[in-house]
Parts: sequence; C-alpha cells; structure tokens
Amino acid sequence: MTTISGLIARLGAAVIDGVTRLGTFVLFLLSALFYAILPPYKPRLLIRQIRIIGAESFFLVGLIGLFTGMVLGLQGYNTLRRFGSEGALGTVVALVLVRELGPVLSALMVTARAGSAMAAELGAMQATEQIDALTVMAINPVQYLVSPRVLAGVISFPLLTSLFDVIGIWGGWAIGVKLLGAPNGPFFNGIAHNMSGHDILTGLYKALVFGLVVMWVCCYKGYYAARMATGVSRATTEAVVLSSVLILAWDYFMTSILL
Repeated sequence: MTTISGLIARLGAAVIDGVTRLGTFVLFLLSALFYAILPPYKPRLLIRQIRIIGAESFFLVGLIGLFTGMVLGLQGYNTLRRFGSEGALGTVVALVLVRELGPVLSALMVTARAGSAMAAELGAMQATEQIDALTVMAINPVQYLVSPRVLAGVISFPLLTSLFDVIGIWGGWAIGVKLLGAPNGPFFNGIAHNMSGHDILTGLYKALVFGLVVMWVCCYKGYYAARMATGVSRATTEAVVLSSVLILAWDYFMTSILL
C-alpha cells in the first residue's frame, strides 16, 4: 500500500512539474511578444540580431540550398526520364524546394548555427548572473535580451528561405539542364505555369512559424539554464534538439492544414 501511495505521489509531482514547466514556457513567449510592442524600442538591438541570425547565415543557407537543388536536379532527372517527362523537372524541383525543403532545411541550418549560439550566450549570462544584474539596473531582461531575438528570427527566416529556394532552383537547373541535358524552355515554363502564389506563401508561412519557434525555444533554454558547470552545454543541446523536433512536427501540421 505504501509503495502504491509513493508511486501515485511521484506521478502527481511529475504531472504538476510538467504543467508548471509548460506554463512557464508559454508565458515566456507571451511576455517576449508583449514587451516587443512596448516602449522603449531598441532598433539597434533588433538590427544587430538580424545581422547575426540572417546576414551571417547567408553563406551557409545559400551553400546548402545549392547542393540541395543539385541533388534534386540529379535525382529528379533520372526518375522523370523513365517516364519520358524530363520537361517537368523544373516544376518538381521548384515545388519541392518552395513548399518543403526550403523552409525546413533553412530552419535546421539556422538552428544549428545561430540558435545554438543564442542559447549558449544567454546560458552564459545566466550562469554569470548578468541577467540578474540587468534586473537590478531596472532593465527588463526579457525585453532587452529575448524580444529582439524573437522579432529578428521572424524577420530573417522567411528571407533566408527565399534565398534558399532561388539558389536551389538554379542549382537544379545547372545539373538537370546544363549537365544532364533536360530541355531548358520547359524547365522554367513549368515553374511559371504550375507554381502558384499559394505554394510560395505556404513556404513563407512555415518559415515565419519556424523562426518564432526556434528563437522561442533557444532563448528559453538559455534564459533558464542551470547555474552549474554543465548548465550551458546542456541548455544548448536541449535547445537544438527540441527546436529540430518542433520544426519537423510543425512542418507536418502546417502541411496538413495548408495543403
């Protein structure tokens, strides 16, 4: 009887702890969005974070987009050739990039580069009590540290996704048309006739949500990092893993809604 009571008590404590963590997680995002629209505004902080998240990820996202498009061009041509449909290569490459691979791979790359750095930076600030120092100086740490990063992510992710899509399409064209000999005219005509504004907006909506989710998770993990030797590394690892899982999960749900 005592064992059963102990199991029930531990289960109850685990449920309460989980609900508390979830509530803190959601309130953290709401407070970041709330303080983002309240003065005083910090445009320099926002521009700095856009540079860190967006401009400094330009080369990485462009490189990954190029090779992704090249692989799609190679695989797509060899597959479509079996059915005599090489002219549809442009449509296949563009739709796959714009609707799925562009927003997902861009978000994963930025998470690995910028998201992990933000979690580590905030975790180090928490470990060295710099966040507490901001509070003592009457500076709201969420408004000063978190809100600019969240807004910068929402702005930067759709732009990086657009870059990924354009470079990926040109990479597919270089391999499919120039290297393998697919017809040049149908490549771009297929894109123009078969890709709609809904397809483009679907990818941009996903990128916007991914930007919000990644910055939310990475900032939260760093902001609440444990003040111990392994706190920063653990927070960084958890931020990258959780962000990657949420990106793929949200991609499925948004695809099922927007398809």
